[in-house]
Amino acid sequence: MNIKTPEDLVTSREQTRAGFISFALEKNRRSTPVIESAKSFKVLLLNAKTAKSLLKISEIRTALLTASGLSDKALNYFTEKDKNKAILNLIKNFLEPAGKYFADEAVYRYLLNKGDSLGGSMRNIVGTLARQKLIRILLSNLSIMGINYRWFSSKAENWGNKPADDFAIEENLKALSWINSKGKSRVLAFNLNIPIVRNNVDICLFKSDACLYKNGNIVDEPKNILMLGELKGGIDPAGADEHWKTGNTALNRIRDSFVKKNIKILTSFVAAVIEKRMATEIFSQLKTKTLSCAANLTIDSQLVNYCDWLLKL
Repeated sequence: MNIKTPEDLVTSREQTRAGFISFALEKNRRSTPVIESAKSFKVLLLNAKTAKSLLKISEIRTALLTASGLSDKALNYFTEKDKNKAILNLIKNFLEPAGKYFADEAVYRYLLNKGDSLGGSMRNIVGTLARQKLIRILLSNLSIMGINYRWFSSKAENWGNKPADDFAIEENLKALSWINSKGKSRVLAFNLNIPIVRNNVDICLFKSDACLYKNGNIVDEPKNILMLGELKGGIDPAGADEHWKTGNTALNRIRDSFVKKNIKILTSFVAAVIEKRMATEIFSQLKTKTLSCAANLTIDSQLVNYCDWLLKL
């Protein structure tokens, strides 16, 4: 690894800024369907002459419920009568007071609530984006090294051979299988619940081939587990310490669980934002070999070396 000092692990201001920009671009990309649906909503709204007559337009009923502040999840608990009441409250309290601009008011409130929902989904997507970045580097390393692989698709729910064009397969890749330079079969899977740990683990490396994966049931054989790692994709420096605290706690739980079973386990930690204090702790664990490997997700050389380490285990 190319980590010689704790400072090598620290996320720079430039990398933090680049991470925020990347996240903003992804958020804008994912907001496009919301904006387009708002445009359609506006056109259909204009078919009504008054705010109260909106109830008669069945095509916009769902959008009106969104504008009233109700989420898809909340609607599961509403009867049709409840839904009518929610729309009537929207019309009476907000759309009618807007006068002839009731259509604009409805669109604004639709976008406000859709935007809030998008914000929530984006918080959940942080880990997905981090995993996809890691997978893309893994695939690049395999390509450079001339190693064939098989991949398990979350869509098809089965294994496929290395495609001629691997564009965007990281979006659906659930597990990866290859034979390393020592002739050993390996399976790398993501976000699996490990029974011996009683918790989900982000990165899971197994000493086995694809046929033993069994759609995740490979976790039932702890002796086949070679390495378990934590992956933290959040880029906000304000959350750095919390990421390390939760990640380190999870890694300690992993090590303790395997020690009790007298099974040797390697552990790793990869994060997008690493501050000075946590960098010192991570580096100390690397020196004592408490932590087997670590990398900053925003530093390409570290991520490439981390993937190289994984592929050679």
